[in-house]
Amino acid sequence: MTELADKTWSDALKLYEWICTFVAVAPREHEEWWLDVGAIMRLETRDPRGWESIDPYEGEEERRDDPLFPWLETPATPADAERFRERVREVPRHSVRSLLVRLGSAAASDLTRWPGWEEHLPEKERRADVILSRFPEGTRFYTNIDPNGDPPDFYKWSSVAYDSFSRSDWDAGLIAVNDGEVALLWNFQNT
Repeated sequence: MTELADKTWSDALKLYEWICTFVAVAPREHEEWWLDVGAIMRLETRDPRGWESIDPYEGEEERRDDPLFPWLETPATPADAERFRERVREVPRHSVRSLLVRLGSAAASDLTRWPGWEEHLPEKERRADVILSRFPEGTRFYTNIDPNGDPPDFYKWSSVAYDSFSRSDWDAGLIAVNDGEVALLWNFQNT
């Protein structure tokens, strides 16, 4: 794979082009990284590389009425961090690609049954691999969903448990944490 750059990153984010997905990366500034996640949710940070982010609610009426929209709450204190920690599960790196693709897809359904799935999967996985390449070995990944199975398969499931972070009918997300950066990728869907 070629070296990751701004244009390559932006192209990879097209994975989320037609889906209501929030994508933001921030510098890691706290030992307790949940405080960095909260800053991302509150839109208090910017990508340390100056690269593209996605905020599907930017300029929307809901955000003007409630600056935290679509989040129910955000971690701002160590006590908040403790509560939020219980709401996610760690995901092994080898399963993150399928989770990244899932976040660019519809809600809790078996993606392998979608018409054209096999045809579109290589391009979706290529973009997911580019996104994943930003986060070096040693990065830890967390999600609010539990697709069952070991290792997790985020493509195929008939039902899923999740802990909602938003006002949406369904939301699924990925948090990436390393020594230098924290990322939040979150899909919001209403039925």
